[in-house]
Amino acid sequence: MKLSEQVKPVSYLKAHAPEIIRKLKDNLQPVVITLHGEAKVILQDVGQYEETQETLALLKVLALTSRQVEQGKQRPAAESFARIRNRLADSQP
Repeated sequence: MKLSEQVKPVSYLKAHAPEIIRKLKDNLQPVVITLHGEAKVILQDVGQYEETQETLALLKVLALTSRQVEQGKQRPAAESFARIRNRLADSQP
């Protein structure tokens, strides 16, 4: 389903909120809510929202990693794992 088919005015949301919430859970497509003909908010199933946030976090990590590689800030894996092991050993009582 196209996002353009999921555009509803705020008056529709007010009158059909339970139905919209059920549909969000079933079809996982966000709904665009308009006010005075202008898109104002997106309604999205919470599971889809969490998945989107996790994806964005992973993309940010990838972008940061790429930037560090470009800047020559990478280390060999063996060195990195040794540093992690040392930190873990230092934190043990």
